[in-house]
Amino acid sequence: MTTGAIGPKLASLAWPLVLGNLLQTAYNLADMFWVGRVSGEAVAAVSLMFPLSWMFVSTAIGITAATIALVSQHVGAGDRREADRVVGQTVVLALAVSAALAIGGWLVRHELLTTMGAEGLVYTDALAYIEIIFLSLPLTFLFFAFRAALQGAGDTRTAMWLVLVSAGMNVVIDPFVILGWGPFPALGTRGAAWATLASRAFATVVGIAVLLDGTYGVKLYRSDLVPDRRVMRQLIAIGYPATFDGWARSSAAVVMASFVTPFGTAAIAAYGIGVRMMSVTWSVAGAVGQATATGVGQNLGAKTPDRAGRVTWIATGGTMAFLAAATVVAMAFPEPLYRIFIDDPTIVAEGRTFVYVIAPVWAFFGGTMVVQGAFRGAGQTRVAMALSLLSRWVFRVPIALVLAFSTTLVLPWATDTTTLGFGIGVIGIWFGFAFGGLAAFVVAVVWFRRGGWTEGVLDDDRSPTESTGTETPD
Repeated sequence: MTTGAIGPKLASLAWPLVLGNLLQTAYNLADMFWVGRVSGEAVAAVSLMFPLSWMFVSTAIGITAATIALVSQHVGAGDRREADRVVGQTVVLALAVSAALAIGGWLVRHELLTTMGAEGLVYTDALAYIEIIFLSLPLTFLFFAFRAALQGAGDTRTAMWLVLVSAGMNVVIDPFVILGWGPFPALGTRGAAWATLASRAFATVVGIAVLLDGTYGVKLYRSDLVPDRRVMRQLIAIGYPATFDGWARSSAAVVMASFVTPFGTAAIAAYGIGVRMMSVTWSVAGAVGQATATGVGQNLGAKTPDRAGRVTWIATGGTMAFLAAATVVAMAFPEPLYRIFIDDPTIVAEGRTFVYVIAPVWAFFGGTMVVQGAFRGAGQTRVAMALSLLSRWVFRVPIALVLAFSTTLVLPWATDTTTLGFGIGVIGIWFGFAFGGLAAFVVAVVWFRRGGWTEGVLDDDRSPTESTGTETPD
């Protein structure tokens, strides 16, 4: 990414990431498709749990954002050995964080569901699903560590092929364990979670084997699995804002889902399916953002910041053009898209409204994600975090709350009651979603154009052995 025409190189780096992310999205789409053959309550349960599952995935992405920044910049600077050391420390950190989240989540799983407003069959189905998802967290984190390590080194195809195989496994296993095909019992939502765990276990085992092999740009050494304070400090310093960034996004999704819950099963299901359709566009934009992070990181490591800026703008423009075309398709066929998942007329009608309100801003969502990727590649994860906080907690959640609900207050000094909010119903939540996407894009572009991200994050005070990469690991 440091020489030659930017467009073709960016496309070459991005397309395996796009396909890999779309295949990753297939996990969720396949689950929703087969769960839709069980009941509307099952769809609502998995829909309600999607933001919580995404919170865990966002944490993994946040941790490995530091890996992409450090590995790509070390590779750009010609220091492969230091890149390998970062990979080993990433594995240690990923295991520690995922184990803590899995244990903590399991202990408070009932309280989590109650807080999110799950009741009756929706509560039962959601509990069956999330219990298994907690068990799969270490596998999820390790796979993201593997993918980030190879991506920083410039290899995006290996992870793509691995996701292709594991997503195929998930699609094949789903109907057997969800609906009880053949000798298997019908496990419903729990079956969907077990299928996800099995496919992620396969991907993780193969991914770690690839890193141990070391022929794909970076190598995992056993000696690098001993905690290294210097590298760990770098990972945490760069990664914690990215982790908070993920939490800001996913916790806002949890809050938005809780806003939808009072409006009934149809609204919850329409929201869940709609968010999954949006996740296809996020997968494309997120993948291009990851490729942008690699391009920016390698160019900053090679001391070519102007080229890093050009990588960002080319990636942003191409992504927004693609998502604008996707918007046209979605708005032309909203009902057929929803009927792929469930043929309930009430849910389909609510879904049509969801698409009409939110699809027009898909391109802006995508543009923001690409610019955030550029900031992460530069190691400016705090800026990416700030953009997520603004998008969700300043522009989206308050607007949705004010538009959707109304509250009557009786002030002691007033003779009449005071009404806060517009109370237009669930469509107000959809409008809040759309406004947040548009406003965040404007802020992201202005922030990036200000500069201040061109310095990189590599240490200048490493020893000669560390900087030349001559050390021989065990």
